[in-house]
Amino acid sequence: MANIRSIKGMVGLVTGGASGLGRATVERLVQQGACAVILDLPSSDGHTLAASLGERCTFAPADVTSEADVRSAVELARQRFGKLDLAVNCAGIAVAVKTYNFKKDVPHSLEDFTRVITVNIAGTFNVIRLAVGEMGKNEPDADGHRGCIINTASVAAYDGQVGQAAYSASKGGIVGMTLPIARDLAPMGIRVVTIAPGLFATPLLAGLPEKVQSFLARQVPFPSRLGDPAEFAHLVTSLAENPMINGEVIRLDGAIRMQP
Repeated sequence: MANIRSIKGMVGLVTGGASGLGRATVERLVQQGACAVILDLPSSDGHTLAASLGERCTFAPADVTSEADVRSAVELARQRFGKLDLAVNCAGIAVAVKTYNFKKDVPHSLEDFTRVITVNIAGTFNVIRLAVGEMGKNEPDADGHRGCIINTASVAAYDGQVGQAAYSASKGGIVGMTLPIARDLAPMGIRVVTIAPGLFATPLLAGLPEKVQSFLARQVPFPSRLGDPAEFAHLVTSLAENPMINGEVIRLDGAIRMQP
């Protein structure tokens, strides 16, 4: 199988790379012999994490919704490691609010809705559009392959729960743009794939009471537990290495279908 690629020697940019799914991805990239640029907010643990992972990792303090910030992160990848092969979009935010609170006679805040859409959809797209400009400069391999984009949606894109209008819409947007962007970039040999994780043990869930966490874990048919971020990271590297997976959304969820 001459076309199977190796993660070793690749350079990856990971948004939200200082915690949760992004952090696990950065750690796995470095562990597997790749270089990683952590793109995360200046207030994150990016500096500390990059320092702990050594010379094949660096930190780009950035907001995914800022053109200038993301441009400098891509530039940093080129300056430090000479190229960019992989961009993994893990940065995302969530709110949980009903469309209308009839008890208090208050509608869902438009500002909150817009913020989730902006960070999750526009932020993801901002990183894609700027990262592929750099990937396009790569020498294609025998397959014509130059790079790979991996996005993070959520099972909420399909089974959104009560209070998840903004979050589900934002993740549905990421699902919806996967195929058209894959088609756009196909002539350049750049693939686009999206992972839709179920319930994972990330800081987003760690904030919930223990009782709630174990209740959620029991909802997963098999394995009946929360996903480990390392399992997400494992899928990222598998996707980066397998050139035939393109334009697809993969649920990584232990067969869960969320209840209302």
